[in-house]
Amino acid sequence: MTDATHVTDATDTAETAAATGTLEYAYAVVREADIPRTALERVRGVAGEPVRAVPHLGLAVLAGPVPAADFDEGPLRERLEDLTWLEGVARAHQRVVDTAGADTCVIPVRMATVCRGEEGLRRLLATGRDRFTTALDRLEGRVEWGVKVYAAPAPAEEPSAEPSAATSGRDYLRRRGAQRRASEERWGRTEEGARRVHETLAALAEGARLHPPQDVRLSGEADRNVLNAAYLLPREDSEAFAEQVGRLAGREPGLRLELTGPWAPYSFVAAEGNGRAEP
Repeated sequence: MTDATHVTDATDTAETAAATGTLEYAYAVVREADIPRTALERVRGVAGEPVRAVPHLGLAVLAGPVPAADFDEGPLRERLEDLTWLEGVARAHQRVVDTAGADTCVIPVRMATVCRGEEGLRRLLATGRDRFTTALDRLEGRVEWGVKVYAAPAPAEEPSAEPSAATSGRDYLRRRGAQRRASEERWGRTEEGARRVHETLAALAEGARLHPPQDVRLSGEADRNVLNAAYLLPREDSEAFAEQVGRLAGREPGLRLELTGPWAPYSFVAAEGNGRAEP
């Protein structure tokens, strides 16, 4: 579920601790009893490192050692300005979270959260224990589905001609006004259709989050993004939800729906304040 939203949120929370010791990159928190050991054996982290679980106080943080040359405080600040490097880190971070989350409830930690050694990871669990536990209780058995709605651009208008002897200035302005009103009405119908999609899907979900529409320069899509939403559902309701999205896709003319997931509940843990690394 790599999305610019997640990358933007993550860059504001990157931290490292003191000046000595091994740097540990934190990915997610699980209950100690639910450590996904088999899943961790088949995934590698942001630096190609093995990922393990560090338990403390009934919880465990999924983490891996990373090089100071990239992830210590100074280098990391510079690296976060490199969008190509940042995208690679975001994809690897997400891969770890989603692999672990396929078998158990995970609470994603914000991207680029770096701690000083295992002691720093344990402090991360201790200081956030109440928040992590509450989130795990609330999100147990839940997954996130993403839905984006796109609208094709308006048909290209014929080149406008300047008023001529055969076309009075008044006729020209009238025609241009009619074209503008038609365009406004079309986008109005598009936005109304996107609103119906969201209301229908939100009624099926336990929670919904509206994200800002994606910029075409980031999404690579030619069509305009008019809805960028996330929905929280019990895992067992996923099939019915996907079927409803398919029905809506054929019901709203001029709109294209894109369904992604299921993901770990990224959009529904941000309010918990997770991801602050401790020295």
